Amino acid sequence: MRLLVLAIVVTILLAIVSLFIGVSNVSVAGLLSSSADDRQMQVLLISRIPRMLAIILSGASMAIAGLVMQIIVRNRFVEASTAGTTESASFGFLIATLLVPGWPLMGKMLIAAAFALVGTALFLRILRAVPLRDVMLVPLVGIMVGGIIGAVTTFIAYRYELLPTLLAWSMGDFSGILRGRYELLWIGLGCAVLAYVAADRFTVAGMGKDFTTNLGLNYQRVMVLGLVIASLVSASVLVTAGSIPSLGLVIPNLVSLMVGDNMRRTVPWVAVMGAGFVLACDILGRVMRYPYEIPISVVVGVIGSAIFLYLLLRTRRHA
Repeated sequence: MRLLVLAIVVTILLAIVSLFIGVSNVSVAGLLSSSADDRQMQVLLISRIPRMLAIILSGASMAIAGLVMQIIVRNRFVEASTAGTTESASFGFLIATLLVPGWPLMGKMLIAAAFALVGTALFLRILRAVPLRDVMLVPLVGIMVGGIIGAVTTFIAYRYELLPTLLAWSMGDFSGILRGRYELLWIGLGCAVLAYVAADRFTVAGMGKDFTTNLGLNYQRVMVLGLVIASLVSASVLVTAGSIPSLGLVIPNLVSLMVGDNMRRTVPWVAVMGAGFVLACDILGRVMRYPYEIPISVVVGVIGSAIFLYLLLRTRRHA
């Protein structure tokens, strides 16, 4: 419990630091001496606070979505980017942009979530048909499914001259987050709370269909609930900030090594560490080439991949 409190305090400190990093000068002294119409106060309210909230919501919800997917698939190498979920959401958002361009962002996000749900369900259906003799085959199947869906998406975007738009979706970046452009991420927070409420059911479902049925739970309903949570989170983050790779893969595995596999216990840890990790990566990306920014997807992808490779090699060495 003390370590969790310490992690929360560190995350809060990172959130405060992120408010004062950027091209526009914002300082505590300037805020205390300014009025509501002053430039520093406007930058803080319109840009810095929404960006900080978007980072926290994205990091926490994506990490929890990765945890849910790993439990229902029963594989530690699965997350949105290795199960075709992110690529399916991009495909759905592209279709919505082409067919219903006048729809509000919420409607397009729901279409992207529906496509993500179908793509992830297709991934699970393929897993049932393929004899899996190695745990590494599961993410490989997901990467192949995502590659096919991504190729179709790229072809359609090229055909209708939307490749720059598609690149913007695939490159996660919080620099364009302003007040009024991040509120969809609260849906991810709602999904994270729902995952915590249903944590015991997901923990039981992770033990297999027969075990779950013997305990009186509806295995299919638990699976569908997990897929809906992962799809809504992936779609809301993609529409708002773009794709953030490796996050749902690294954080749940780190937490699992620290506190075990009981989801009721790990969800708060995953949420706090996911938010803190993305905050730290965002701050790093903003200061490395100041006043320019490195996109969050690049920083998270590089650091997350390095951490996961270390965990993978460490696990095999101990085995």
